Amino acid sequence: MKETTRLTSATLGRQNSRRAVNTAVERGSTVLFENAEVLYNDDIKPTYGTDGLSTQNELCRLIAELEGAQEAFILPSGLAALTLPMFAFLSAGDEILVVNSCYRPVRRFLDTQMKRFGVVTRYYEPRLTPEEVLALATPQTRMIYVESPGSLTFDIQDIPGIAKLAKARGILTLCDNTYGAGVLFKPLAHGVDLSMQALTKYVGGHSDILIGSVSVNDPKLAKGLHDAIKAWGFFTSADESYLASRGIRSLHLRLKQSGDSALKVAKWLEGRPEVLKVVHPALESHPGHEIFKRDFTGANGLFMALFKGNGDKDSQAFLNKLKLFGLGFSWGGYESLATNSEPQIRGRARLSDAPDPYLQGSAVRFYVGLEDPDDLIADIEQALSVFG
Repeated sequence: MKETTRLTSATLGRQNSRRAVNTAVERGSTVLFENAEVLYNDDIKPTYGTDGLSTQNELCRLIAELEGAQEAFILPSGLAALTLPMFAFLSAGDEILVVNSCYRPVRRFLDTQMKRFGVVTRYYEPRLTPEEVLALATPQTRMIYVESPGSLTFDIQDIPGIAKLAKARGILTLCDNTYGAGVLFKPLAHGVDLSMQALTKYVGGHSDILIGSVSVNDPKLAKGLHDAIKAWGFFTSADESYLASRGIRSLHLRLKQSGDSALKVAKWLEGRPEVLKVVHPALESHPGHEIFKRDFTGANGLFMALFKGNGDKDSQAFLNKLKLFGLGFSWGGYESLATNSEPQIRGRARLSDAPDPYLQGSAVRFYVGLEDPDDLIADIEQALSVFG
């Protein structure tokens, strides 16, 4: 049975809930026990609302199915889902290797909180081969953080190659799989130890929830995550969990529509004289295209364009002329968005003296949602006069 059928069917994998198609929203903090003898029996679950009730359990089941995992855990945001595995498996004196194109809040977390706890972060360029990445590892390296395509710059990594070499060295790999959404890429099937998603984005699909997930196959890693979640008191509400479960039912359709439309817009932009470069991994012009084509089943709605402009000043003027694109962060919802990328790109670690190729001209990241792509192209076209 195909994945879309398994995830969409209302009858597979869960108990019937009064014959309603959707799982009920079960809210609660206190859980009542049948008798006093089992009050402190650790085998009885749940013992309290933070353990998660039926609504949260249904989402965990669906995420595990989506990611091809033995166990999935949900957390109150994508960032929480990224940072919790670092808390769970890193200790003072350990090192973590982190791709330099990582999500900016992860960099902030590592450079402040984990540094304060004595964990050393070392950044590496995303274009390094797996052998070059592992050559940077020391006896203190406990984890490698990978993200492909990278945030904003869409650099492609050889994740299966890195995971294989890391496993041979006993080093954990943590992958931000938000771009792939569990559909376009399956990190665990490619040897990654911990696969994370910001369910806020494509799984939620409507820009109205904050939620994240971490998926694993190793029982020891599952226990480590469970213990850390319990210790920190992380809890995801039943309402957010219900909306994420509902979003999964239409995930494949929305993701395909968004990805196909974005590729159409990106190809149109490649032919425009105002454009220096379109950075989209599904385009043959992308330096990581071959690896992307090997590992991913398709692209999502994100890409970046470098325009022939004067940095932030012109990119901001361009954004202000757009009518259909909202100006806002995040992505994965039904609405198209655009942001200028220079401030975040400048925040990356400087690992060489070479000029940053992504700070040439004016950089704009586009997220293409579910609108008609021809209307979005017309909107971009009328705003291109800024670069004329």
